[in-house]
Formats: sequence, structure tokens, C-alpha cells
Amino acid sequence: MKKVIFLIVLLLAVSTYSFAEDLNLTGEGAILIDVDSLEILYEKNPHKRLYPASTTKIMTAILAIELSDLDDIVIVDQEVVDLTDGSHIALEPGERLTMEQMLNALLIPSANDAALAIAKHISGSIEGFSKLMNEKAKSLGALNTNFVNPNGLPDENHYTSAYDLALIARYAMENEIFRSIVGNYTYTIPVTNVKTEERYLKSSNKLLYSNEKINLDGNSIPIKFEGVNGVKTGYTIAAGNCLVTSYEDLDNKLISVVLKSDPKDVYSDTHRLLNYGINNFEKARIGFANKFIENFQVENGVQPYVAGITKSDSYYILQKNKNTSIEERIIADSPIAAPIEKNQVIGKMEYWIDDHKVAESHIISTMDIDALEAPSLLKRLVNNWYWFVFLVLILSRVWVISNRRKRRKQRSATLFGA
Repeated sequence: MKKVIFLIVLLLAVSTYSFAEDLNLTGEGAILIDVDSLEILYEKNPHKRLYPASTTKIMTAILAIELSDLDDIVIVDQEVVDLTDGSHIALEPGERLTMEQMLNALLIPSANDAALAIAKHISGSIEGFSKLMNEKAKSLGALNTNFVNPNGLPDENHYTSAYDLALIARYAMENEIFRSIVGNYTYTIPVTNVKTEERYLKSSNKLLYSNEKINLDGNSIPIKFEGVNGVKTGYTIAAGNCLVTSYEDLDNKLISVVLKSDPKDVYSDTHRLLNYGINNFEKARIGFANKFIENFQVENGVQPYVAGITKSDSYYILQKNKNTSIEERIIADSPIAAPIEKNQVIGKMEYWIDDHKVAESHIISTMDIDALEAPSLLKRLVNNWYWFVFLVLILSRVWVISNRRKRRKQRSATLFGA
């Protein structure tokens, strides 16, 4: 069964909003996505291959969390020290840290030596770990990504795109361990078997804490952005300033990516993206729970129909103050056969915008319906009494005819015998 109903809602058409106003971003590549729906709310060269710098470490952290335990002991070797360049926490050969400490060093101060140590702990080699990174990126839907190291140091074969990084960051932020680390901007590593002093780490992501001022459309404002809960900065001369950001409030869950921007402009770009998403889009309820759909026919039930209702509310990210045509499509199980329990799923309601399915909800039954019992032999006989009467009449008629024939034969025998 398939029925189509049209509902006009005073909201916005979804799909891809790449035609949105020009935000005058400095970054060469940028994107803003809604986390729940994966809709692109804004984009600038989203698939262009660019250097990711230390935003690479988002993927490094994903694999470390998924392929090890936080209490694993990571032992630093000489190769890690020799290959380290750029930001680091001065790891030394033979030093032992837990994976949890390494992850905090990786994501908060963006330590390149921690990235190398993690990679060797997981795979035994940088090359082996890079292969895992690329396999994971591909599985997440990345289209233009290739990693050759775990820290993002420059290499012409090490690249990604704003779109790919958004997918990677979205996946990472679903992980509670990752989310808790990137939401912090300080961390302390205690003394180790080599270091006799604690290491005090501070995040390079100024969106989390900094009152340093930036210029935003002529206004001087703090870099800190309320509602930001991660994710990662990056910088090399070749990559420029890069920033992947997660934002969440009661109405929005957004991820923005800015690649190849300038030191201050990377934060201004991010502010513009987040403000654009917050001011122009909202999470709207496009379907309501417990909405009566229709009475669905039931096979072999004590009642021939069951009322179906939607199980839950359905939400989608829509643009504010703009009309949207939402199409509802009822997809019912066929056949719907008894017995049926109350709240049993008997179909689904799909919500479509511009030939694009944006949400769905189960359709559930409102009552129990028992199956018809198979009748007993006696009940069958009682219910079909007329067949019994008919059979008796037929047998009686046969008996009468048979007796008549017998009597005729007897009379004939008597007559001729005489």
C-alpha cells in the first residue's frame, strides 16, 4: 500500500544550500554541515584537495581510540624522536605514557611526536598506520583524501578536502572519549619514567577559551564562541591556517571546516559560518508522534481493521522564514496479518522534500488484534448445518428410490413365478 499526502509548512526547503549568500571567507576551502541530517548549509570549494596540517590528527585519534585501550602503555622509540618536527611535548626514547595521555597530547597541544608514537603503537610503522587512516577515511565517505603520516606535516601526497574533513569530524564527535578530550583546553601529564616534572598542556583552539579580539565585519569581538565543543586546529606554511569546529545548542548541531586561511581570519571565517547556520537554520519538527494515519486492513483478524499512528516526532534542519513543501509517503506492510500487538510496527511514514527523503517514522498499531480461531469439527458442522440437511435429504431420496426398485423386483418375481 502506498499513498501520498502533501503538507505545506512555513519553513525552508532543505537539500543543499550552496547557493547561499557569499560570506566573504578568506579560507580557500570551507563547509558548514548540519550534523544530524548531513545537509550542506554552506560551501566554498568543498571538494578541492588541500593540505590539512594538524587537522589530520582527528583521524589519528579515531583509530587510536578504536584500536587500543586508554590504559595501554605507549613506549617511545628513537624513530619517533628522529621524525618529530613542529609542535611536540619533548618525548624521549624509552619514555612510557598511557594511550589516554598520548591522546590528550595529540589533540590539545597538537603534539606531532605523540602522533608518531601512537601510529607505531597501533601498526608498528608509519606506513602501516597511514594505510589504516586511508581505509577509515574511505569507509566514512571521503572522496578526496590521502594520508601519508599521522600528524599532517607537509607532503604533496597528503591531502583532504573541507567536505571529507567534515565527515571525519562528524564521525569522531560521536565518540564520547574523543568528544571529552577536544572539549578541554588544558591537560596535565604527570611525571613519567623519564621526565621528573609534570607537563602542562594548553589547546591551540582559541574558540574554546580566548578573549583575544578578532575583526568580524568591522566589529571587534572575542575569539571564544559559546557553544563550541571542539574540534581541531592546524597550521603549516603550505596548508595555511586550518580549523575544524563543532558547535551545539538546543536547536543546532553544526560542524564547520575552514582550510588555507590566515591566522586571524580562520577564526573570523569560522564565526561567519557558525553565525550563518545559527541565524538562518533551525531544527524543525516536520512530523508529529501519535498522528492518526489511517485504518489498515487486517487479514485473519477478529477485527478487520487496525488504526495506525506515527511512533515518534520527526525533525529536520530547515531554513527560517521560508515556505517548504513536504511530501508524506505512507509505506504499509503488506499483508498485515493477525495476530497484532499494540505498538507493533506495521509500516512507516516517509518525509520528502524535492524528491529527497529527509526523515521517517514508524507507523504502529493502536491495539491488540487476535487471529481468528480455527473452528472445531462440531462448530464446523453446526456452522454448516444446511450441508448436513442436504446430505440427509439426498440419502433419504436414494433410500426411497432403492426401496422402490427392490419392491418392483419382488413383484415382478412373484408375478412371473406364478
